[in-house]
Amino acid sequence: MASPRAHAPLAERVEELLGPGGPLPIVAAGDPVLRRGTEPYDGQLAPALLARFVEALRVTMHAAPGVGLAAPQVGVPLRIAVIEDPAPVPAEVAAARGRVPQLFRVLVNPAYEPVGTARAAFFEGCLSVPGWQAVVSRHAAVRLRGQDEHGRPLDEEFTGWPARIVQHETDHLDGMLYLDRAELRSLSSNEAMAARWTQPTPATAAEALGFALP
Repeated sequence: MASPRAHAPLAERVEELLGPGGPLPIVAAGDPVLRRGTEPYDGQLAPALLARFVEALRVTMHAAPGVGLAAPQVGVPLRIAVIEDPAPVPAEVAAARGRVPQLFRVLVNPAYEPVGTARAAFFEGCLSVPGWQAVVSRHAAVRLRGQDEHGRPLDEEFTGWPARIVQHETDHLDGMLYLDRAELRSLSSNEAMAARWTQPTPATAAEALGFALP
């Protein structure tokens, strides 16, 4: 039988989560909340509570550290995510991956669609799958629609690494992990990544590990 807490209103659960302060615990793969999908945000949290929750997501993302965090990754099944990427990488890596700085953004009820047919494949990791990375082929450009935390409409095209980030985080809201889209022959521990696969593109890894790139 499910506990009463499992049926508590989302606002009550978020208040409880925020109670201790500081970064929130990040849910790891295997927890059903990462697989159930999320419900659209339509005012379940009062404006002040939503602002506190968004700030907690930002603090947690920075502390991890990561470049994006979705609400289900802290156990809250709402269609909300945050992204921010200072892009602190060498120029060669930034150019190969299309990685440019992204200011802090809140994505509410986001959905994406591909722009064109081009795809790009790079190693990708996830705060909910700690210690591992794998190559994921994703759309090179996407159109993202949704709202911000104030309800203002969002309709924007993302390319390069920012497109990868918004796809990764939006997938979380649909109950998907990056491993669902990954080339599993590329799966590498963080230690193996640091020792072998720090090149700007995964071409060397593809040849050595035996997988194809798009």
